[in-house]
Amino acid sequence: MKVHIKRWHAIAQWRWDTGAADADMDDGDDGEGDVCGICRVPYEGCCPSCKMPGDDCPLIWGECTHVFHMHCLLKWIGTAASKQQCPMDRRAWVTAERKVATTGS
Repeated sequence: MKVHIKRWHAIAQWRWDTGAADADMDDGDDGEGDVCGICRVPYEGCCPSCKMPGDDCPLIWGECTHVFHMHCLLKWIGTAASKQQCPMDRRAWVTAERKVATTGS
């Protein structure tokens, strides 16, 4: 039996690597952990200041492990009410150093 492919529709999806385990993403919860805590838009979307998601609307991690769209956090930190604190736990905001995983020995 020969099969002839007449059409092929490829579909792709991307996600930011926020360090969350894949099991946590697919366990059927409401996805509360996958949204910016400031604008409430999913990380894969873009903040209200941007038109396109991706590298032009990056994420930023705090040492407190909270993740936000960079533009949302910068706008938040720029307000007097923020007192330079994380909007989630009110600790002093310190941007975390991103560690790049290396492969091989």
